[in-house]
Amino acid sequence: MPPLTDDRSAKLPFVVLVLATGTFLMGTTEFVIAGLLPEIADDLDVSVSHAGLLITAFAAGMIVGAPVMAIATLRLPRRSTLVLALTVFALGHVVAALSPSFALVLAARVVTALATGAFWCVGAVVATTAAGPAATSRALGLLLGGMTVANVAGVPLGAWLGQVSDWRAPFWVLAALSAGAALVIGRFIPDEEQREVRSVRAEFAALRQARVWLALSAIALLLGGVLAAYTYISPLLTERAGIAVAAVPLVLTSYGVGALLGTTVGGRLGDRWPLATLITAAAASTLVLLLLLLFSTSAVATVVLVTVMGVTGFAATPVLGALVMRFAGSAPTLASALASSSSNVGIAIGSWVAGVALASPLGQVGPPLVGTVTAALTLVPLTALALTRATRSDERAAADGPSPRDQARMGRSHTYKFP
Repeated sequence: MPPLTDDRSAKLPFVVLVLATGTFLMGTTEFVIAGLLPEIADDLDVSVSHAGLLITAFAAGMIVGAPVMAIATLRLPRRSTLVLALTVFALGHVVAALSPSFALVLAARVVTALATGAFWCVGAVVATTAAGPAATSRALGLLLGGMTVANVAGVPLGAWLGQVSDWRAPFWVLAALSAGAALVIGRFIPDEEQREVRSVRAEFAALRQARVWLALSAIALLLGGVLAAYTYISPLLTERAGIAVAAVPLVLTSYGVGALLGTTVGGRLGDRWPLATLITAAAASTLVLLLLLLFSTSAVATVVLVTVMGVTGFAATPVLGALVMRFAGSAPTLASALASSSSNVGIAIGSWVAGVALASPLGQVGPPLVGTVTAALTLVPLTALALTRATRSDERAAADGPSPRDQARMGRSHTYKFP
């Protein structure tokens, strides 16, 4: 299969980096709560488990909100949608920072999740349009890299700031940074030269293809498997591998670095060899999780395997996202939203089943066992995609560029002038 070629494939447009900054902020706000739960619970007079609903509410908002917001903002100019999403995101953090009520903070989290869903689904379309068909996976890899960097740097810094100051301080910082990002995006993302009329019916009609749902199920299974093990990695590290509690953040950081490497490498390889990259990543993730299950009594082996798990688990995500958008054709916005929802569904179900396994006689090996089985199941939809040989014809079409009719259907008949 010859690699795709495109005159924009050598270097990604600057606008993709700008959008990745937005995903960094949104990734930080999604996960920083985990490091602030005791402080929030104490200040708002609720239990720590009750405060954990702030995480659940955000995930639920993303699962439902991404496709809902994709449809609700379908006829708005994409630049306006991105700026509006960041503005609502900033206001949500201001409300949370000022609120003395847990219920109001919870509501603010749901609103910020809706804004995050809108930003992601539209930002993915803008980034991939700017990058061109030969660099779709790379562009999505950079956007996902923003989320990954949030785990490596944004979340620890936010948690530290909340602990040395007040849990509201990170919310104020995120509000200020997202307002600044809205100004930058308003500056660097131009208006569409021709505003196409996007059809809600066309968005849904394009999702009738089985290939879209095969790719979405692969997203849910792979991330569900990896995050099933990662969610409960701390007890595995401390109680089974014998790693000191103080060293756990360093191991989690190494996992984040691995995930960043995975999205970068996967994005580059996925534009050239999508199915080969996906099947390799899924098989490697299954093997790594199985080895983690078998060798988790060794501290060195566990640290290495956790790091590699980040690489293999996230190498496939930009490629799967790119395939979903490619298969959807005339529904790129809704497709990217469903890709985000699928990942959150997989994470929610995987972490729940892993929690049940942890409480069972399996103990600490329960979560990696759940992860191994779930990741292995990813090979089922990927094999189905390989048997249809769907991606080969799609890549040939992408190499030639979309036809004028397809450009009109996909809302790309206009020309973006990106810096």
